Amino acid sequence: MEHIRTPKVENVRLMDRRVSRRSSVGTLYLSSTHSIFVENSDTRRETWLLHSLISTVDRPPATPTGSPLILRCKNFQMFQFLFPLERECVDVQEALTHLSRPERYGELFCFSYLPSVVKEEREKAWSFLDQRSEFIRMGIPSNLWHVTAANHEYRVCDTYPSELFVPKSASPAVIVGSAKFRSRGRLPVLSYFHRDTSAAVCRSSQPLSGFSTRSPEDEQMLQAIMKSNPASEFMYVVDTRPKLNAMANRAAGKGYENEDHYTNIRLQFIGIENIHVMRSSQQKLIEVGDLRSPSMGDFLWGLENSGWLKHIKAVLDAGVFIAKAVAEEGVSVLVHCSDGWDRTAQACSVASVLLDPFYRSIKGFMVLIEKDWVSFGHKFSHRYAHLDGDPKEVSPVMDQFLECVWQLMEQFPCAFEFNERFLLQLHTHVHSCQYGNFIGNSQRERRDLRIRERTHSLWPCLWEKRSEFINPLYRSDHSQTQGVLRPLTTPYCFKFWKGMYSSAERGRASHQSPSDWLTAVKEESQQLEEELNTHQEVPRETGDGQETCAAAREQDENDEEQRRD
Repeated sequence: MEHIRTPKVENVRLMDRRVSRRSSVGTLYLSSTHSIFVENSDTRRETWLLHSLISTVDRPPATPTGSPLILRCKNFQMFQFLFPLERECVDVQEALTHLSRPERYGELFCFSYLPSVVKEEREKAWSFLDQRSEFIRMGIPSNLWHVTAANHEYRVCDTYPSELFVPKSASPAVIVGSAKFRSRGRLPVLSYFHRDTSAAVCRSSQPLSGFSTRSPEDEQMLQAIMKSNPASEFMYVVDTRPKLNAMANRAAGKGYENEDHYTNIRLQFIGIENIHVMRSSQQKLIEVGDLRSPSMGDFLWGLENSGWLKHIKAVLDAGVFIAKAVAEEGVSVLVHCSDGWDRTAQACSVASVLLDPFYRSIKGFMVLIEKDWVSFGHKFSHRYAHLDGDPKEVSPVMDQFLECVWQLMEQFPCAFEFNERFLLQLHTHVHSCQYGNFIGNSQRERRDLRIRERTHSLWPCLWEKRSEFINPLYRSDHSQTQGVLRPLTTPYCFKFWKGMYSSAERGRASHQSPSDWLTAVKEESQQLEEELNTHQEVPRETGDGQETCAAAREQDENDEEQRRD
């Protein structure tokens, strides 16, 4: 609160971005966590803005009508206020600049968020998803795969989970040796096991191979993964980076697997660009979404210039390649990028969505994010600027994964149990810092921060509201719901996600997606069916009741004949 010099400002205008002449006059209140705009109208409508969602605070030059302040949010909402006095505008700008950029974890909203939940319920909520149960669902442990204690207390890799599934044939010495030969100790471990073909999707970071260095333990580790799939005589190694980028890393003593040293592997480069390219691309895309009434030429030029859909295609292509290898060829795949927590997470999770219908359900999608993103050390705090830090670490990695899923939903509208609203809600909470799930950069960091003891879990809250996220087109017995999805990735199949990036569409209260309309129609049809059933039950009364109804109908007919006469 020491940053707030002016906690209340009256006669503030909240401008409508879609209609420049339309605005609401009210009072702006500043708390330590939210800005609250209360209209002066009879309804006293409130607009709440969480400070941790604010990305930038801009103060354009003052105008004769007042001093403007523009707030751009991490979920791509935009708020434009007009203050009567410049001094008040400056005070609010300075306050929001500080409040939206906390420097320590303890300042994040999740540590002060106190819903009316008792301690026992909060602890139970953190057990809502269980990673070991998910591997059991896949059929792991088995006679070929088991959990290793090598990373107990994060001894081998401090950014991996403490429980890792590896081939049974890999000895402790091989596991440790492989970790030493991989960037940041992120050795090859199991991410997903496909029961039908016994093929596995594994993940790691790049090897420290340089131009000629090799590791017998790492070579044995990949051999063990390959042998854990008895039906295949080789395995793929998917390097998600452009080949030129991977070659450049060799000069720094890193790089990629040498096929002369690793027997029975086939190396495949995908070509997903790095976090810096993605950050720049999304910024250009946001500018397209901010256009109020663009011409077709301006919109198409801006979309093409951003390169965004090209990057989405690259991520989806990676998932398609992995899914095809596992489901159709029955070949195991090792996936990595540089450090194995950005592009690797994208490729593995997209492939899992294509391979397994469970991950296309509401709870399954939560499990997937918890497994491949939270547990395996995606750098949430760095990538989404939870704390005031290096802006070069920020990148829309999770945004791209969610968009890949949305693009799949557009191609397979009956395959997913959840709707677009669910994806948008997840995107907001990745940035909001309201819950503890996405705080920190690894499982170890969350343990040290005592996240489970000090914050609340998002997953049970979303589960309780799941009726809002149901896709009315979803049917568990539909052909799209079962088996592997095989999407088209030709350029004309990709769309601009206006629900995410168009502030005008997102702010239009009356806008409804086709699924929203279908939900409304479905509810109305159900109500009509209930009324019809009620009317049909009337003649099934007792004999006296039926006779009374018949007599009444006969009397009505006689009355009608008399009126005609």
